[in-house]
Amino acid sequence: MATFSNTNTGSKSAEPIKDKNIDRDVPLKEKIEALSEFITSRKFAMMTTRDTSSGQLVSRAMALAGKESGDIDLVFTTNTESHKTDELKADPHVNISFLDGSGQWASFAGDASIETNREIVKKYYSSSLKAWLGDLGDGKHDGSKNDPRIGIIQVKTRSVTYALTTKSAIGVAAEVAKGTLTGNPPSISKLREISESEITQWRSIAT
Repeated sequence: MATFSNTNTGSKSAEPIKDKNIDRDVPLKEKIEALSEFITSRKFAMMTTRDTSSGQLVSRAMALAGKESGDIDLVFTTNTESHKTDELKADPHVNISFLDGSGQWASFAGDASIETNREIVKKYYSSSLKAWLGDLGDGKHDGSKNDPRIGIIQVKTRSVTYALTTKSAIGVAAEVAKGTLTGNPPSISKLREISESEITQWRSIAT
């Protein structure tokens, strides 16, 4: 596969910041648990889909409604009449990303499906959805758990990359300042990757 490169660094890595922060020797259970704790505490994510008319990638904020398969698969509630359901039907590939103010982040690549089974909807229903759907006054489309507009987006994760830090904002700033002076990349986070094979392994344990 062709790759883009505009430099030759010889034996030295052209991406030293990744090499300095990559955290490979971590048990799978620890990686999943740290990831789960992070996304639960952040709650809101950006969901990226492909627009059906333009083909452009588009994103919108989504509130995490739950997790499945040992916390590796993600669940969101949705108004099934919104455009994103058409986008997901046409192309189920999605990216779900989380970010906080300290620069910690997580990126999920996966496939999304839309579920309208009322028992599943009720499992993840929140009364706050009324504020987003409104009450149309017909006794049916009222934002309640029985509102037929409410559906569930289930994201089956294929791979994840995330970066967490145990340093304070001051500690991160100090590392970056030191790196600026020395030319050595700062150690500011634990960069972790969870592969598709690891996720398959985790599902077999969790279910």
